[in-house]
Amino acid sequence: MSAASTPITAVLRESRWQLIATYSLFAVEMLVSLLRPYLLGIAVDGLFAGQLQGLFLLAGAHLAYLVIGTARHMFDTRTFSGIYVRFVVRLQLRPAPEEELSRRSALSQLARQVTDFLEYDVNYVVEALYNIVGALALLFLYDPQVVVMCFALLVPVFAVARRYGKSVTRLNRLQFDELERQVDVLDGNDPAEITAHYQRLRAAQVKISDLEAWNFGFTELCVLMAIVGSLWVSTRGASVAMPVGTVIGMYAYVLRFASGLETIPHTIQRLGALSEILRRMSAASQA
Repeated sequence: MSAASTPITAVLRESRWQLIATYSLFAVEMLVSLLRPYLLGIAVDGLFAGQLQGLFLLAGAHLAYLVIGTARHMFDTRTFSGIYVRFVVRLQLRPAPEEELSRRSALSQLARQVTDFLEYDVNYVVEALYNIVGALALLFLYDPQVVVMCFALLVPVFAVARRYGKSVTRLNRLQFDELERQVDVLDGNDPAEITAHYQRLRAAQVKISDLEAWNFGFTELCVLMAIVGSLWVSTRGASVAMPVGTVIGMYAYVLRFASGLETIPHTIQRLGALSEILRRMSAASQA
């Protein structure tokens, strides 16, 4: 069976217009959100000058964000719950009489993870891109030196996150192997084997958690460097105090960039897990 005819690709083709609609709504939502710190700076400077136009722009942007976000959340639930139902039904009803019940159960759990990836993680990745790329673009308007410093921090974060992703993908593979055996283990009703099964799942999860903790610490160190470094670079040698609105806008975008850095490891880990899930789905479909 070709990759183009697997259950997930068939369902995604059928749902492509709903997916385009919900992802488009999210992209517009994130664009409006990205502009809010910039408009906040304009509003603050305008109020100090006795002008209200900036405040009206900020209020309008926030109202647009509210309306679009509310509509998108309602549409998301309908879209992705429908995708999950169609996907898991196709997995369970396809003709494969020789397939074990344990593997079918595991595939149902993996189907839920694929749907969760589409509903949550894709948006998470898009938001990270907005926070990193969008923040850097707007920071360039304030101070190009801050952008150079932020770019320098991206290199070690990506390098460490890539290594972290490979390790977590290997551990995810071990977890998925255990999940495929779970129903058979429980059906065997052997206390020693059941205990060993859950201990293996726990051991893999502990290792993943430890990797996440170390990666979190390194990433947060880079975030600290981004905040302190941007403060130092932007004020070094300044002979005139920056407008309050400029300070607010600049450091709001530095914090957004820092938030984007924090999402890189999780994004790489989730992409690795998705790749392993889809590999198993494809193998099951070709069986």
